[in-house]
Amino acid sequence: MTDPATLPSSDLVDLLAAICDIESVSGDEAALADAVEALLSDQPHLEVHRDGDAVVARTTLGRDRRVVLAGHLDTVPLTDPPNLPTRLAGEGDDRELWGRGTVDMKAGVAVMLALAVELGRPGAEPVADLTYVFYDHEEVEESKSGLKRLARNRPDLLAGDFAVLGEPTSADIEGGCQGTIRVDVTTRGVAAHSARSWRGENAIHAAAPILALLSGYEAVQVEVDGLLYREGLNAVGIRGGIAGNVVPDACTVTVNYRFAPSRTLAEAEQHLRELFDGYEVVVTDASPAARPGLDDPLAAEFVAAVLDRTGGAPKPKYGWTDVARFAELGIPAVNFGPGDALLAHADDERVRVAELAVCRDALRAWLVGA
Repeated sequence: MTDPATLPSSDLVDLLAAICDIESVSGDEAALADAVEALLSDQPHLEVHRDGDAVVARTTLGRDRRVVLAGHLDTVPLTDPPNLPTRLAGEGDDRELWGRGTVDMKAGVAVMLALAVELGRPGAEPVADLTYVFYDHEEVEESKSGLKRLARNRPDLLAGDFAVLGEPTSADIEGGCQGTIRVDVTTRGVAAHSARSWRGENAIHAAAPILALLSGYEAVQVEVDGLLYREGLNAVGIRGGIAGNVVPDACTVTVNYRFAPSRTLAEAEQHLRELFDGYEVVVTDASPAARPGLDDPLAAEFVAAVLDRTGGAPKPKYGWTDVARFAELGIPAVNFGPGDALLAHADDERVRVAELAVCRDALRAWLVGA
């Protein structure tokens, strides 16, 4: 394991490899949080705070605005055999770092750690005060969110005028995010011995119309503030039955709905209840969507500065990210970071190392007003 006291900060690739090689599957982020805290506490221009396994570092330069840069420390579980330690493959601009967390989202974390060490030192003063937030428990249910806990325990540490979340975007700007809601849709039957099945009612058979509805559902595409979001409705789990010789008296289909930021959470829930009218529907997890908000003056300034270096145009974020939580706090936020989101959570997770420097340099130029 990397020594927490000696995280490298002078080379982005070495830094990313080091933080990836400290395993931090959700619920086991303490060692990485310790390493991050040690590195940041050694920087005289930062004040550092700890809340559980979330680490917050702030400059106090007296600027008239504050920018928040945030990323989560946790990853999904490792593969079997484990896709750690990391390995570097390829040459030149085609080099890639392989391993769990390289995309989601330790590449973004590495960029922000490098900026935290650099910006605020003499000769590298940013035009805004900066807050860096590295938090735990993002890859699990919303109730465990480290950012949610931080907002509850220390809302003052999250205060800011604009936020950048270092989620993987392939160095593009992605605005807003989809909302997500999971529900359990349950059918009821009557238990009976399977040899005398006519005496029962099979709850699994009764779930067939639910699966047919999901299979035939046509997800819509919705334009929000100039960005086109694609919705999705899918069964992500099914359970029922207690034994191989018993007609089941209950069956539950777990459904995940990813909805465009044109809908509120309440509207998304109502849509599901209308679709599954006549069935038991219980919400098990829900997080709101976030509108792009690219018309906010600071967001527009960020977009202009970054695209001047990277080209392209803003895109929608497919999936949920904590830009939604910042939006709830009244802070405009965008997604911007290295890594292809299509490789997030994949067995062959890997990031092009050239994107690390692209994102670091674009953020640095914006933050110092270059």
